[in-house]
Amino acid sequence: MQKNKILKVDEGEILDIEIEEDLLKANKELASVNRKTFDLNNIKSVNVMGAIGSGKTSIIQWLIKELKNKYKIAVIAGDVTTGIDAERIKEAGAESIQINTGRGCHLDALMIRKAIKKLNLKEINLLFIENVGNLICPADFPLGTHLNMVVVSVTEGPYMIIKHPFIIKEADIVVINKIDLADQMEVNVNKLVKDVGRINSSAKVVTTSVKEGIGLNGLIEALKL
Repeated sequence: MQKNKILKVDEGEILDIEIEEDLLKANKELASVNRKTFDLNNIKSVNVMGAIGSGKTSIIQWLIKELKNKYKIAVIAGDVTTGIDAERIKEAGAESIQINTGRGCHLDALMIRKAIKKLNLKEINLLFIENVGNLICPADFPLGTHLNMVVVSVTEGPYMIIKHPFIIKEADIVVINKIDLADQMEVNVNKLVKDVGRINSSAKVVTTSVKEGIGLNGLIEALKL
């Protein structure tokens, strides 16, 4: 009779799991506090996620230029080490706070809690949070925003949607950007749209090209701005 295989847990392994569960729970609780803060101050908030180079900052810049006469806008920009994105945001005409995460691959609710304390919330009614360039880690750490927007680019290849289902599941809006390069990259944009629908049928999908000015008004509609 074949004996059952036994997996021995290494010392500390269970503790690691418990720590991770506690961390995610604490983050969720803080995210709820952030949401209440946004609601009390009548601030609409959007968590913008996506890989490096997908066009997150360019899209936010365009939105600021189009909406700054209608909304009082601020941006919290997350990056590993630089302040480049925050400077680009300021050039577009919005207040910006940079969060540098060091080795961290995502923003979390505590970072946002600290950042919003540095903002005059009475002077803001629209807040964009540009997450760290990553399609994996941010999916597990809600920030308390009203909307989650994921930006992908055709330059990331034809499989970027199906390879990152967890962040797509968290999205209210999925932006497929740089569609002007689809032919050169041999990427079928319609297939990407269908891939999103198979993973998250409730997500709104917008196809854009910031460079060519395509689809951006549709994004404003999707954001209900």
